[in-house]
Amino acid sequence: MSGDGRSVAAFLTALPKVELHVHLLGSATVDTVAELAGDRPEAGVPADPVELRRYYRFTDFAHFIEVYTAVNRLVTSGPAVVRLVTGLGDQLAADNVRYAEVTVTPLSHLRMGIAPAELAEALSIGRRLVAECHGIQINWIFDVSADDGVAGAFATLDWILRHQPDGTVGFGLGGPELGAPRRRFRPAFEQARAHGLHAVPHAGETSDAGEIWSALRDLGAERIGHGIRAVTERRLLDYLAEQSITLEVCPTSNVRTGAVRALDRHPLPALLAAGVPVTLGADDPGMFGTSLNREYQLCHDRLGISVAALVDIVAVGIDAAFCPAPVARDIRRALAESVHRFDRQQRIGR
Repeated sequence: MSGDGRSVAAFLTALPKVELHVHLLGSATVDTVAELAGDRPEAGVPADPVELRRYYRFTDFAHFIEVYTAVNRLVTSGPAVVRLVTGLGDQLAADNVRYAEVTVTPLSHLRMGIAPAELAEALSIGRRLVAECHGIQINWIFDVSADDGVAGAFATLDWILRHQPDGTVGFGLGGPELGAPRRRFRPAFEQARAHGLHAVPHAGETSDAGEIWSALRDLGAERIGHGIRAVTERRLLDYLAEQSITLEVCPTSNVRTGAVRALDRHPLPALLAAGVPVTLGADDPGMFGTSLNREYQLCHDRLGISVAALVDIVAVGIDAAFCPAPVARDIRRALAESVHRFDRQQRIGR
């Protein structure tokens, strides 16, 4: 499966996709955040789009967390949350995403004064609007930021179980990795899994391979957010491949936060060569100036990932998604049809 640059770009844009690693807050466009910042100047976030883009030039992962926290202070009501969800829906539609699992950190919004029930209702309203407008099913992964500790993890789980927003599928762990060992959160993840939630923690983005092992063994991880440090240990690579544990890899994010020094040094090709299942995610596309379409194009243009391998990445994402079987079946059918059309066009064009 090959083609010229223009036909490949069109094919990747039209490719039906799933998005399994995107954060609701970080998905907000520069214009949306600038408008929210204009309403709350005390938050210290630039209200001018040009200045805001400069504000998004992160020096390292800690700086990214600092900026992310400041932007979170702008979201203080249910309608603002609905706006975030519908805005993300527009971007998902532009990327031809058919199904998405969106990460939300409930405690960060509750601290801004949004009532627990209001937050749940806003997420449900936004989810319904995206389905009605774009035909895209969104499901939720609710996570705790590691700097909120075990108490924060149990508070998050309590909110999930009390309010159970429509589309809840997973329990996650994000935020800082250094100084926050995954094993510390084992009791909360055990309880979450006992209530039927899938375990999808971040690990091995800025920490080492040992934390990926911990996420697997202590937290029962079914997928790993990022997990790029797995490339440093052959035994771990073999385990991930043998057990079909999917890594949610976000190349632009890794470069923008300093987790990887440059795109041409990204470990994605090595992960694929080791047979590790990988799906691509945009992570925080509004803050990182990217989109899922752009991630696929960058992987092809800059990392030398073949079109066939990118199609396989989409298929891996479908298999790794916590979506109803009919939804997965429809996306697989659309993917096969898209590949068939592309191959036919290439044959005709020869």
